[in-house]
Amino acid sequence: WGYQCTGFYSPTSRYGTANDLKEMIDLFHQNEIDVILDFVPVHFAVDGYALAEFDGTALYEYPHAAVGYSEWGSKNFMHSRGEVQSFLQSSAYYWLKEYHFDGLRIDALSNIIYWQGNKARGVNNNAVDFIRHMNKSIKEIYPSVMLIAEDSTSYPGVTKPVNEGGLGFDYKWDMGWMNDTLDYFRLHPYDRKAAYHKLTFSMMYAYSENYILPLSHDEVVHGKKSLLDKMYGSYEQKFASLKLLYAYMYAHPGKKLLFMGGEFGQFVEWRFADSLDWQLLDYESHRGIKEFAKDLNEYYKSNRSMFENDYDWKGFEWLAADDYEHSVVAFLRQSRSGRDKTIVVANFAAQEHKGYEVRVPGAGNYEIVLSTNDKKYGGNGSETNRIKAKKNKDGYSIKIDISELSAMYIKKLKS
Repeated sequence: WGYQCTGFYSPTSRYGTANDLKEMIDLFHQNEIDVILDFVPVHFAVDGYALAEFDGTALYEYPHAAVGYSEWGSKNFMHSRGEVQSFLQSSAYYWLKEYHFDGLRIDALSNIIYWQGNKARGVNNNAVDFIRHMNKSIKEIYPSVMLIAEDSTSYPGVTKPVNEGGLGFDYKWDMGWMNDTLDYFRLHPYDRKAAYHKLTFSMMYAYSENYILPLSHDEVVHGKKSLLDKMYGSYEQKFASLKLLYAYMYAHPGKKLLFMGGEFGQFVEWRFADSLDWQLLDYESHRGIKEFAKDLNEYYKSNRSMFENDYDWKGFEWLAADDYEHSVVAFLRQSRSGRDKTIVVANFAAQEHKGYEVRVPGAGNYEIVLSTNDKKYGGNGSETNRIKAKKNKDGYSIKIDISELSAMYIKKLKS
């Protein structure tokens, strides 16, 4: 898996040489693909050929077992030692300088912030100081490098600059959004009325940090099931729900992370020793997921409303945030200039809603520009494409038919 490291200054030889890795990263860059490295300055493997008791004593690790061993059976770095700090910070520089990685994602940050990752045991101030110093130094030398925190705690200021008292990361994984959202999609549609807040609660804290919405490898292993298999319902409902999940995720404020296999609806969990199940693309339902993921990515990249204002309330407005009876949420995303707007309507119920009224920003004609229920994605394509807004006491609204377990993006037609 790569999370209990031995070679902090050498890539594994299992896949080739160091120069091969450099060549691969260069090829990615030529094709406008950035490469982010999972960096693990928290703990290390106990193999005899690695850092454990390197000179016969506890040199890199703590000398006492109470904090010496992590929950994974590895050894924790003793960040209070200057030599250890130098070793780890130099390692980070090495990967950025020699291999031209574009970002570092710091694994298990909670185990750096708190002793053994346990808030009740208090903050590990030496380790926190190390992270602050490392992040600040990296940004001074490589200001464009992305620094990402995999952190499940509520420790404040993770994505604040160091000079403002923060930890200096650019982004933090939103583990709360991930847990709440996946829990919701596991529920029987009848039970979703009572759990409606799991969809809306994330907006209570969405702007406290610069979040990434992660559907990572951790969610598709160890008996947790693949994303597709997590979805409640019949075979057909699982596919509809997965497209609904992606449409909701991409429109929600925050950057996106999707693990391989999710883009075509792999049915089994990720198995690190095996290839992905590419043969599933022989089936129309899986091709539909893949086509939707492709078009969703294209829409995301070409519409500023989807990404420009991720960390500001000005980029988001609720249109329906309390319709638990229908299990529908609706909201508006808009660009910084306000010129590009996307209306998002998502139906999490296992029934169609006909003539559903949605508030819109103004008069004119509106068009459904992306729908999870489109025939080319395996749906039945029953939604009306163009709708004229009507004036009411609260402004303007449109009426639309929303298929069960579906989402749509709507834009105002240019006059």
